[in-house]
Amino acid sequence: MKGIPVATRWFRSERLDEGVRLIWEHHLSPDVHCNIWFIEGRDRNLMFDSGMGVRSLKQELAFLSEKPVVCVAGHSHFDHMGGHWEFEERVGHAAEADIMAAPTCDNTLAADYIEPHHFSALPHDGFTCDSYRLKPAPLTRLVDEGDVIDLGDRVFRVLHVPGHSPGSIALLEEATGLLLSSDCLYDGNLLDELWHSNIPDYLESMARLKELNVRTVRPGHYDSFGKDRLNDLADDYIAGRRKPGCPND
Repeated sequence: MKGIPVATRWFRSERLDEGVRLIWEHHLSPDVHCNIWFIEGRDRNLMFDSGMGVRSLKQELAFLSEKPVVCVAGHSHFDHMGGHWEFEERVGHAAEADIMAAPTCDNTLAADYIEPHHFSALPHDGFTCDSYRLKPAPLTRLVDEGDVIDLGDRVFRVLHVPGHSPGSIALLEEATGLLLSSDCLYDGNLLDELWHSNIPDYLESMARLKELNVRTVRPGHYDSFGKDRLNDLADDYIAGRRKPGCPND
């Protein structure tokens, strides 16, 4: 990738409120880099999604080694699970376990989105889009609707919210109303026509999200938002997709 410099630092992190950190790959365009959410717990920490995997999270971010980390995959697309291989405890839904164990550029969508114009710097010398590969990250724990991720003093309930992908999950901390949504909901163009997307499932997931007692949504891409915006986004999606003849009607 001629003319593009090599990054000195690849990740940025910002400490927010409620023991939450946002981590992102700041040399990638906003359409490609995901929001990596890091939640501090008493006994262990939570990382929700892990980026592309082109640089080591642990080597660059020392706080990731302070306590055991539960690394949860919101789903198995390349920009959300690429760094999972670095962590001993890897959690996700059974519907995408096969992809996590044997990721390719096709089954993770990397082949459709890894393009030079998305990079303002390279992760390492010699990197090219054609050379990008994902490392296997077999799940060590399978979760489904109603399961919990317990950090000792904080508990997150697993929500199975298929549509964007069959194994999409979100995490809800009911005590605070904090929702980690990955790509089931963000304030942007929601993708529902990917190779394993399902629009009827997405409609059901959107209706469910509206019923949740949520205060803050930390999404997979772009900015965070509150309950009112969640409702607006869900309503807009439902109105746009629930047309005459829809299987959900």
